Amino acid sequence: MSKIALKPIGNIEPWILKELRASLEQTFGQAVEIKMPLEQLDHAYNPRRNQYHSTAFVDAMSSEGERILGVCDVDLYIPGLNFVFGQADPRRKTAVISLFRLRPERYALPREERPLAERAAKEAIHELGHTEGLGHCRDDRCVMHFSNSLPETDRKSALFCKDCAKKLNRGGE
Repeated sequence: MSKIALKPIGNIEPWILKELRASLEQTFGQAVEIKMPLEQLDHAYNPRRNQYHSTAFVDAMSSEGERILGVCDVDLYIPGLNFVFGQADPRRKTAVISLFRLRPERYALPREERPLAERAAKEAIHELGHTEGLGHCRDDRCVMHFSNSLPETDRKSALFCKDCAKKLNRGGE
């Protein structure tokens, strides 16, 4: 059975890694192993934007030779977008998500673990779906639907729609 590696980038709270591991194991039916953290973040930082280039994290992890999801808590971007919740490289089966914009307290709401855990699971499943060859889905309830805002992330479910589940079971055709 293949495995999914969960790699903290920087200091990630252990409870969120455990929640993500449980969600990913349930969704993908694969063992999830929490790896040693990637401690060095400076190479990805862009001082002009005060953000981190997500591709640098994907590049730093992709040499590990397994399906891997990095989890960070910094603001991510890719050129041409103000921010991203995550990014995936399907060819290298490597992805990264950020908790930074998923936290309720970032929007002057009370700090709550449940909404953060649910949002993180949706984004993690979404990015790992890309590593399995899935594209974005038109169904706004499907986990593979593109989210450009927190309300869009909250609106979609953590599940694949029928069509995406069928593609996933056939290897992302």
